[in-house]
Amino acid sequence: MRAELISTGTEILLGQILNSNAQYLGQWLADLGIDLYFQTTVGDNAERLADVMKTAMGRADLIIVTGGLGPTSDDLTKEAISELLGLELIMDENSLSSIEAFFLDRGKTMPEINKKQALIPKGAVVIPNKRGTAPGVIIEQGSKTIVILPGPPVEMQPMFEETVVPHFKKKCIGGSDVIVSRVLKILGLGESTVEERINDLVLQQNNPTIAFLAPKGEVFIRLTAKAESESAAEKLIETPEKEIRKRFGTFIYGSDNDSLEKAVMRLLKEKSLTVSTAESCTGGLIAKRLTDISGASESFMSGIVTYDNQAKMDLLGVSPQTLEAYGAVSEETALEMVRGVRKTCGTDVAVSVTGIAGPGGGTAEKPVGLVYIGLADHDTAAAKRYLFTGDRETIRWQAANTALNKLRLYLMNYTV
Repeated sequence: MRAELISTGTEILLGQILNSNAQYLGQWLADLGIDLYFQTTVGDNAERLADVMKTAMGRADLIIVTGGLGPTSDDLTKEAISELLGLELIMDENSLSSIEAFFLDRGKTMPEINKKQALIPKGAVVIPNKRGTAPGVIIEQGSKTIVILPGPPVEMQPMFEETVVPHFKKKCIGGSDVIVSRVLKILGLGESTVEERINDLVLQQNNPTIAFLAPKGEVFIRLTAKAESESAAEKLIETPEKEIRKRFGTFIYGSDNDSLEKAVMRLLKEKSLTVSTAESCTGGLIAKRLTDISGASESFMSGIVTYDNQAKMDLLGVSPQTLEAYGAVSEETALEMVRGVRKTCGTDVAVSVTGIAGPGGGTAEKPVGLVYIGLADHDTAAAKRYLFTGDRETIRWQAANTALNKLRLYLMNYTV
């Protein structure tokens, strides 16, 4: 069973919204054992959508189309596909009643324009939409299955899980094999270095396959296996995963749905330690990421953002002499910041960040991207210089990542 995803919407092509539907459906198809070979995005144009559909029908057994089911004139998905397949659009009274009820429940009268959403290709299976006005459809034509779903994820996802997946299982649409992936997450090494270290494994790959991703200064190694069952696929992944973990050691901070902040919070709880943060250029990003984790209050005590020099002096006890002699972006200031926040908040460990995120503010001596990161516990304190590249957001993210990773490595080596 070969599948293709078609995402419609000019807003996707223009980069105005993120195509999260493709990611969601790709994961589901893998779980169902369906091979996804192509993903296509096309704008709100009936002729171009028909061309894309013709191509997809020539190379895929299952085609899932998202978007273009709204009531306005640029919502053309059903119309274009029905014309291509030679199917008449007919009014579905149950769908029309559901759309009318949607508006009535909100104290409104359904606009006449919404009636077009209840038009369904003749012979199609209707996919009810309990969270919006656009029903979806499943069209079986010969050996091909075409699924049409609305674009908004809040509507599309439950429709897929509640109606499409059961339909697939009832019709035995899907592979006899299961596809399982394991993602190992690495911080502190570049993508080329990572690939070089396991190049022999890459050259030998077959099942599982090995792929690389490099999001936001990290490197992910994805192992993907195909087998008759989930346990069998996991067994295939086991040997190369062990070898990769052996080669990278503590550079690997987690796997699959792990995040760096989750790893840090897990270690803090395991060691029964508390942490505080003092941030300047990251503007509270480290504190935000740590407190995104449920149960963070057990370990995270406080985060202080001292953007202004006076705040550094008043809240963290940074001396005016230090600021005068070395400046806010310096090893000396980072040290005083981290000592000050740990003492003020009474935590076991603390981290500090001060730097120049840009795009302005840099000099030849202290360029944009220069960041100092400090770490302190009851006995010691140290700060280190880093130079990051990229735009303001990227520099801030890299600084936060590096600070969290320093904390993670400290906690891994910490013994009571």
